[in-house]
Amino acid sequence: MRKFFSDFIALGFIALMALALLSGISVLLGYEKPGNIEGGGHHEFTDYAYGKWGATLLSVGIFSFFVLSFLTPLKKQNWRTMGIYEAFIIALFSEMYGFPLTIYVLSSLFGLNLSFGHAEGHLLGVLISKAGLMSMETAWAFVMVTSSAVIFLGLFLMSKGWSRIHSANGVLVTEGIYRYVRHPQYLGLIVMTVGLLIQWPTIITLAMWPILVLMYYRLAKREEREALEAFGERYEGYMRQVPMFLPSLKRRNVGSQVIL
Repeated sequence: MRKFFSDFIALGFIALMALALLSGISVLLGYEKPGNIEGGGHHEFTDYAYGKWGATLLSVGIFSFFVLSFLTPLKKQNWRTMGIYEAFIIALFSEMYGFPLTIYVLSSLFGLNLSFGHAEGHLLGVLISKAGLMSMETAWAFVMVTSSAVIFLGLFLMSKGWSRIHSANGVLVTEGIYRYVRHPQYLGLIVMTVGLLIQWPTIITLAMWPILVLMYYRLAKREEREALEAFGERYEGYMRQVPMFLPSLKRRNVGSQVIL
């Protein structure tokens, strides 16, 4: 029942990412214009979409519910690490829909000419636009497509890792996605947060992201020590052949399994 429920959540999340991808692609192809656009020498997004704390709570709830479905903390240390992730997404969506703190800081302290239209929060798009590489419309679409694709990849890694572990019933898993990395679920969460940073970077989340990565790295190392105690030489051999987070292109054999 839990597997069905988590798969249902994953499908819903996939649908949201697919809609974001399609929206961005349609803008890139010229079929759609994002937000409200005013004429003039330079097009600017003029819609002000802050102060929407309901949207903040909804977004935090969706991302929290999704991650908890695939990374349910079982120990105190796991809950502490999950708390860092929660703080990250709360800070992110509070600026995305609630109060644009980063834009205020960049505008007031550093004298950058940023409007408070919602599209200005996509700072990577603003940077690309101000560098003259793309129009603001195209840069916005490029950021949305890129970030959605990265978030989708993170979702894929987390769901694939969870499905293998769920069906293993305590047996050492070295097949499927685990042939390529030892911690696909944690890698997926890190990749997903990278996608969120691409879409909406803020001062707070950029400062928190290295801490988030370090916490999940330490959690992965702790779980590996427990796996070594439980599976001994089998897991030790698995560790020698399969990278922790970054897949290797070199072909190796682990027992009867071929590792790429």
